[in-house]
Amino acid sequence: MTRADPPTLWPPTLWHRTAPPMAPFAALGGPVEADLAVIGGGFSGLSTALHAAQAGLSVRLVEADRIAWGASGRNAGFVVPNFAKLDPTDVRARLGEARGEARGERLVRMAAGSADLVFDLIARHAIACEPVRAGWIQPSHSEGALAKARDRVAQWAAEGRPVDFLDATQVAALTGVSGWRGGWIDRSGGTINPVAYARGLARAAAAAGAELHEETPATGLSREGHGWRVATPGGTIHARRVVLATNAYAAGAATLWPGLARSFFPLRVFQIATEPLNPADAARLLPGRQAVSDSRRNLFTFRFDAENRLITGGMHILPPGADRRVPRRILARMARTLGLDPAPRLAFAWSGLAAVSPDFLPRVTELAPGLIAGFACNGRGIALTTAMGAELAAWAAGRPADDLALPSTSLHPIPLHGLSRLAPNVLLPFSIARDRMESPEGLAP
Repeated sequence: MTRADPPTLWPPTLWHRTAPPMAPFAALGGPVEADLAVIGGGFSGLSTALHAAQAGLSVRLVEADRIAWGASGRNAGFVVPNFAKLDPTDVRARLGEARGEARGERLVRMAAGSADLVFDLIARHAIACEPVRAGWIQPSHSEGALAKARDRVAQWAAEGRPVDFLDATQVAALTGVSGWRGGWIDRSGGTINPVAYARGLARAAAAAGAELHEETPATGLSREGHGWRVATPGGTIHARRVVLATNAYAAGAATLWPGLARSFFPLRVFQIATEPLNPADAARLLPGRQAVSDSRRNLFTFRFDAENRLITGGMHILPPGADRRVPRRILARMARTLGLDPAPRLAFAWSGLAAVSPDFLPRVTELAPGLIAGFACNGRGIALTTAMGAELAAWAAGRPADDLALPSTSLHPIPLHGLSRLAPNVLLPFSIARDRMESPEGLAP
């Protein structure tokens, strides 16, 4: 992200305010050489740098602003080891066979173990990021969603995951909220402070030998001999291979590779955090401190942080005035759903971009020999981008893109991208109406 971005994207979030501070990494100065150049200092770029340095590669990472200033610092801090819209059977059917092994099989394994990887990295590198591994719950808002929950449990249980189906009584006991039909839990999921986690990954990558540079936007990318030249205002990197880890913020680096930003939908998501709750409500809601994301199209999420602040999020319909209007609307919805009267005071509000692919699957795109981009984790960013980084590091060490766990596709800009990217926001009122029709006596919309 650069200082030319909209001002609404740069006020610090709750996570920036509460994460342990980190001394800045110096901007790049002068020409350098490396086996691998990584462009972007979010989860995927940091994980790539860490794993590549541990594999013995010389690594240079450049971040246009500060570590975790983009989407990696602007989410809700959920660690969820699955796919937003698809399940193992869907993934295997969609991806088919590749090089003698089911491509879908590799991607399912990667997703299934993604939370394990996150919490293992936290433990191994002593990252102080308020990790709570109490599980992730998806309550069902309708009978159809409840049937889907049963099927999801069966599929992920077959993968050896610690999942359980929950009836309505169990969901109410775990969440402190009545009205859902039931749901399911993946006990390997959890929550973290995402900025603190990203800073911990940065420290770990630097300790492994990677060189990190903040306030260093990549301004040019060109072939040079058998490698690549990455231009920045302070110097150049001559690298054998390059990973574009800009993810949803690829529009800010559009000059690096035209068309990349039009190959996915950038979805703006708002998040809020309240003042710490009173002791009675804090004890009633989520007594086990799980993370919750329900099954509605107009998704409802909530969690606590270490100070008993409630965090939830949502989308906007119309952009004008959204920065003032949407946080208040999200807070009112949360208060209705969770039975908080009066509503707690709003303490923080922020927004960030998530990358959504047309097929709702993460993927990599080998743009040219020695140049790859990985993106579109579709709302599962912390877990899947961390796992993606390990895969991209393997590519940097010589593994062919076709042998990665992630689908490898050519670059396909979405037709009429300028209009179609607005579809999630334009269709939000219809999604709310469908949720209400499916659950007329359930939770407030």
